[in-house]
Amino acid sequence: MYQTELARSGKKLFFIRGTYIYITIAISVLIAWCSRDLGPFADAGADRLWFWFAFAVASAGAIVRVFTSGWAALGTSGRAKVAAEASELNTTGPYSLVRNPLYVGRILNFTGIALLSGSWVYGAIVYLLAVLIYERISIYEEEFLREKFGAAHAEWAKDVPALLPRLSGWVSPKYPFWWKRMIWREQNKLFLLATAVFLTWFARIGFDVEAIPAACWPWVYAYGALVVVRFAIGGLKMIGFFKELS
Repeated sequence: MYQTELARSGKKLFFIRGTYIYITIAISVLIAWCSRDLGPFADAGADRLWFWFAFAVASAGAIVRVFTSGWAALGTSGRAKVAAEASELNTTGPYSLVRNPLYVGRILNFTGIALLSGSWVYGAIVYLLAVLIYERISIYEEEFLREKFGAAHAEWAKDVPALLPRLSGWVSPKYPFWWKRMIWREQNKLFLLATAVFLTWFARIGFDVEAIPAACWPWVYAYGALVVVRFAIGGLKMIGFFKELS
């Protein structure tokens, strides 16, 4: 009964999972704007280390998702779904170390973005909430996989942990790495990571264009170029360039 209730709540959370990153970024930017601090320390050098730590955690999550999406089988681990689906059971590559590598990546990504706010309290809250949310979503998805794949799922799941990756047992990916498919799936998440970095920095100077140091303008132009690339990829998606790789 308890497992069924978790799966039911996970299904509800699954439907709105695409909104979590936007909420995380918005609150992170708000905290940065209110505090104007790069990190939780009194020392500027320590705060800079905090920023790079936060960026590393967020980037690690993005890297996990990049490799998972690139190696996953077609018809699995997709985005913009209203219900769980899987054409086959992923058990190789990242899935040989943890059953839900995309969610591990998302937990790290969310936590790093929250830490970019400069607040360790917000970072801790987001981490705990992300674990609770994705634990329930993974239970919902595994109910579906258990029903569809039966013994094959049981054999895989008995040795591979759900959210805490094991350190051994790597199995080479069944499929080659598909760059085009990875871009289709992960380009928006990578763009949002860059956006979180840019907006938390901009918030700390009060969103004042005149306060931007001369040395920082190349980074502003670089982000502007990234925005153009993001919308260009969006245009390619609209004309079906990535359609066959869903």
